Amino acid sequence: MGRWLHKAAKQGAVILYRLMCVLLPVKKDRVVFDSGLGKSYAGNPRHIYEYMASAGYDEKWDCVWFYESRKYPVRGRCRQVQFGRLRYLYYMATAKIWVFDSRQPEFLIRRKGTCYIQTWHGTPLKKLALDMDDVFMVGEKDIDDYKAHFARNVRTWDYLISQNPFSSETFRRAFGFQKEMLEIGYPRNDILFRENDPASISRRRAELGLPPDKKVILYAPTWRDDEYSGNDAYAFRPRISFDALRDALSEEYILIVKYHYLIMDAVDWTPYQGFIYHYDQSYDIAELFLVADILVTDYSSVMFDYSILGRPMFFFAYDLAKYQNELRGFYFDYREEMPGPVSETTEELIRDIKNYDSALYAERYEKFKGKYNPFDDGRASEKVTALIASRIGDARH
Repeated sequence: MGRWLHKAAKQGAVILYRLMCVLLPVKKDRVVFDSGLGKSYAGNPRHIYEYMASAGYDEKWDCVWFYESRKYPVRGRCRQVQFGRLRYLYYMATAKIWVFDSRQPEFLIRRKGTCYIQTWHGTPLKKLALDMDDVFMVGEKDIDDYKAHFARNVRTWDYLISQNPFSSETFRRAFGFQKEMLEIGYPRNDILFRENDPASISRRRAELGLPPDKKVILYAPTWRDDEYSGNDAYAFRPRISFDALRDALSEEYILIVKYHYLIMDAVDWTPYQGFIYHYDQSYDIAELFLVADILVTDYSSVMFDYSILGRPMFFFAYDLAKYQNELRGFYFDYREEMPGPVSETTEELIRDIKNYDSALYAERYEKFKGKYNPFDDGRASEKVTALIASRIGDARH
């Protein structure tokens, strides 16, 4: 965000945007979306939009999806506009409703008459924003400056979605958020209630090109604040042996690899053809949850979403001490709360998968779900759409 904002400022985008805000009226039926600053077609904004489209609101409202570098296969009647360009500034300036899952460039002032619904992108395990002691992220050097920018950005949010009481409390403090918390669960998880049946799962596996005779492991790690390349893009450098996984597990399993949206590395997976399947940012991870028999992650918030399904989870935390003590810090005791085996080497992970006993983790798993999934009920997208309709003044919903 920092590099883009600097470039935009030099080009006069700030002045142009503010002139648009003064001279152009807010379009009362215009709703704009993006996920990860246009890096993906995914997450809570996608599922809110797709519910709206399924209910016919894309025919009545002017819906716009922002993309960073390429268009996505967006469903329904939704125009796509490239992030950061002139048309982007125009639609941001004239939209009645903003629906985003991450912070937007700071110069984009929310106009009076515009409603900003911040969906966020996960229940926090690692410390956030005002709770952080230091910052290592791309484009950020000073923790006090980072916190000040974050706090100013949060003041533009009208609503913030929460998945559970723990998130509500944490967001209030870590974001300094004082407005309305929508304690409704995450829209991206609605599909886990609606399509968690054998026929739907079989259909999705076929659409993804996955073999029907193998179990599926989903490997979905988070990003590391201090691992990025010279072009300021986050890197994919997991300390995991894909060769060892293939040799030990390929007779029974295939492996789906899904990066965090901030990771830009182009990894050559051809040596693992038939075992590793990689899906880019046009694939929503909730769809991959449905086809995965087990999840392997580290400190990613995917653990909270996937636990709704009640399926086995494994935690490959090869850098646990560094991540907890140097990079971020955690909000709770990692080893005590994880509802599955924690491993630090590939060999341990393989052993844990082969010897998994669900009974050993049943009590901890239920406690985990009770704490982090109480609001999810499969209707979050419907509830957000009702809110948007009320702000637009559409009595049809």
